[in-house]
Amino acid sequence: MPGRVLLQHADVTRAVTRISHEILESNRGADGLVVLGIPTRGVALADRIAAALSRISGTDVAAGSLDVTLYRDDLSRQPTRAPAPTRVPPSGIDGTTVVLVDDVLYSGRTIRAALDAVADLGRPAAVRLAVLVDRGHRELPIRPDFVGKNLPSALSERVFVRLAEVDGEDAVSIEGSRSDTDAAEGDEDGTRGADESGARP
Repeated sequence: MPGRVLLQHADVTRAVTRISHEILESNRGADGLVVLGIPTRGVALADRIAAALSRISGTDVAAGSLDVTLYRDDLSRQPTRAPAPTRVPPSGIDGTTVVLVDDVLYSGRTIRAALDAVADLGRPAAVRLAVLVDRGHRELPIRPDFVGKNLPSALSERVFVRLAEVDGEDAVSIEGSRSDTDAAEGDEDGTRGADESGARP
């Protein structure tokens, strides 16, 4: 694995458990929760969180996936990717509390696209955001409700997120050097998540 390992399997498991407890506390139980993961690794995390919510609360919590490919604002500048499936409960999301899940939050543009995708699916009572890692460097006024790890980083660094369901192991690592300018810019909480190859700059 490249770079310096920051989170290992036990750390990821603890983060998922803590996020799940915080979701239940915020929602005052599991009623009306729907957990939607953003492909690729956000889906694996959403499945884990939904399982933890169900186990802790004793109430089945639905999990699904939300593809945002066609809602992105950088389609003209990125290689074309085939959309992944979007899966929502048969009853839909109207009136529910949707918890969006992604592996790492960076600029906020993926989450903006996810909010547009949710709006096309229905009208939930509320939308919350859970991320495994937040690296800051936001370009849009978006902040997570539930965070596994606030991870200061420089713009020049790359974060690698690996999950057992996709990569065969759980780990978060970071590589790259911090220049004086980047170190100053990276002092705020944050990180960026993994793309299809497992790395995001």
